[in-house]
Amino acid sequence: MSRVLVGVKRVIDYAVKIRVKPDKTGVVTDGVKHSMNPFDEIAIEEAVRMKEKKLAEEVIAVSCGPPQAQEVLRTALAMGADRAIHVEVSGPEYDTLQPFHVSKILAKLAQDEKADLVILGKQAIDDDCNQTAQMTAGVLDWPCGTFCSKVESSSGELTITREVDGGLETLKIKTPAVLSADLRLNEPRYATLPNIMKAKKKPIKKTTPKDLGIETAPRVEIKSVDEPPVRQGGSILPDADALVAKLKEKGFA
Repeated sequence: MSRVLVGVKRVIDYAVKIRVKPDKTGVVTDGVKHSMNPFDEIAIEEAVRMKEKKLAEEVIAVSCGPPQAQEVLRTALAMGADRAIHVEVSGPEYDTLQPFHVSKILAKLAQDEKADLVILGKQAIDDDCNQTAQMTAGVLDWPCGTFCSKVESSSGELTITREVDGGLETLKIKTPAVLSADLRLNEPRYATLPNIMKAKKKPIKKTTPKDLGIETAPRVEIKSVDEPPVRQGGSILPDADALVAKLKEKGFA
């Protein structure tokens, strides 16, 4: 493999309590801490490890989003990515950007950059769609390994271990391919201060969906975003008969 393309998304930090906007059109993002999607950190780490093992020559990080998305690209560069591409999408266009659009953008960049492997986080923690890797593979007509918890390479072939309901499943796929990183694939490294300072000076290539020839008209309309229902308090029942009566009262039995 010569090039590995990795998608990274800027999301609300996992430690932040999410608040819904009063008009229920989305969640509050202004003044809220953002960071790289945790699964994308794992994807970057895996790509960098492949480069360290001489399995890849170059790691390219890609992010679609507003100007602030460059923050996560700088983090990717500090972690060990060689180059970064920012597909600038902001305003209403970003609000309606969906996995299908991102997959077409990533597929076009993979072809333009002559990438041999695309690694993405299995899902983003803001929308939980879990679709982009599969759709990217579909657009490219490449084999796809999803929910990877272990990746090994030999003779141009990848051996993928993935967690399924019945245990572990092992697949062998040939490159070029698309992979999605699961939680147990690796432990992402912390970017060191010297690498962070170097990353600030590295150029980031900028483009737009229009420049890539990608149409981003929405295919799904969000009607409303609501808070989850407040969890009701529990109760202690004296015996099994009282439990059965309570279940019948609630319509569960």
